[in-house]
Amino acid sequence: MASEKELKAEIERLRAENASLRKPARGQTSLKVSEKGALSVYGLGRFPVTLYREQWEKLLEMADEIRDFIRENDGALKKKE
Repeated sequence: MASEKELKAEIERLRAENASLRKPARGQTSLKVSEKGALSVYGLGRFPVTLYREQWEKLLEMADEIRDFIRENDGALKKKE
């Protein structure tokens, strides 16, 4: 039978593991609804990219145009490594 000290240690270990599972791993992207009801994308940079639904929809409608622009300006655009 486990002692009280061992049980407390196991609970703390499980709490830490649970907390780490809630956070996306570094370099992974995740989505979240902000307090104000906007969509935030985490993992692209230091801060989340947060836009309202209409803004995301407008941006997504431009996806092909953005891809073309990136191809046309490949030499001028820098890549974050």
